[in-house]
Amino acid sequence: MRAVQVTEFGGPEVLRTADLPEPTAGPGEVLIDVTRIGVNYADTHQVENSYVASTTLPLVPGGEVVGRTQDGRRVVALLSGGGGYAERAVAPEATTFPVPDDVDDLTALSMLVQGTTAWVMLRKNAHLEPGESVVVHAAAGGVGTIAVQLAKVWGAGRVIATASSDEKRALARELGADVAVDSRSDDMTATLTEANGRRVDIVLDMVGGTTTDQSIAALAPFGRLVFYGMAGREQPRPVQLRNLLAHSTTVAGMWLPHVFRLPGDLYGSALAELFELAGSGRIRAVAGGEYALGDARAAHEALRSRGTVGKLLLDPTR
Repeated sequence: MRAVQVTEFGGPEVLRTADLPEPTAGPGEVLIDVTRIGVNYADTHQVENSYVASTTLPLVPGGEVVGRTQDGRRVVALLSGGGGYAERAVAPEATTFPVPDDVDDLTALSMLVQGTTAWVMLRKNAHLEPGESVVVHAAAGGVGTIAVQLAKVWGAGRVIATASSDEKRALARELGADVAVDSRSDDMTATLTEANGRRVDIVLDMVGGTTTDQSIAALAPFGRLVFYGMAGREQPRPVQLRNLLAHSTTVAGMWLPHVFRLPGDLYGSALAELFELAGSGRIRAVAGGEYALGDARAAHEALRSRGTVGKLLLDPTR
């Protein structure tokens, strides 16, 4: 079986195609013939061993695939511990979900991690209320493109997108952002406040560094910042709890796997709503590029350059 394997931690250069034994499904698992593989920013952290969860070698990266089970069901799946960058993958039955006929592979993978991340942040962490302002950093990325659309669908008063190029800012406006500003601003606090006409209510942040620091400073009373990644690979300043009192500020973190520890089926509900919204045309996935399995290195290089938009895919047939 063709797969991408990592035998030493590092950057995109450690991603190498290999011929590996066929995987086998154990109890409570399902074997999937993969048609497309999702590429996530978390994958770039996994291969350099800087992810939230620890990683061991050798490793086949990748946490999400879409394809068909051995009995012919079309499914999208979250994997346990990697294994996605391959022609076939094994997934827990509990995190394998049917894909409606009106949802294509790109959309299924866009909603599985990026879509549910945006859904959980807006609903569970930020508790978006109609009329509130929402800042979406990296608005042209996989999570950002979905978050902009969801915020508008759910009644945000003003959606402010940040992105690093004219093309990305134009995409954010096309998706429903009321205003799009340059993410390279030297004073993000002033930029966001000016874009909203006052301090902002909600910020979704996966950048880190001074972007996080200045976004917290831009929050209105009872404002919420949800931190879900650090694409800039620069730590923000430590949050001083006493400083949160100045504007009754909330700073939250969100790591999607924790959703599965909650009672009920929050994840399944989120995914079902996202598929319904996509199927009805109220939100859409944005294609960010499709690479051959053997070009996984190029996909990671593109993602780490922060020059991509939307959802990146690998095609295991190439």
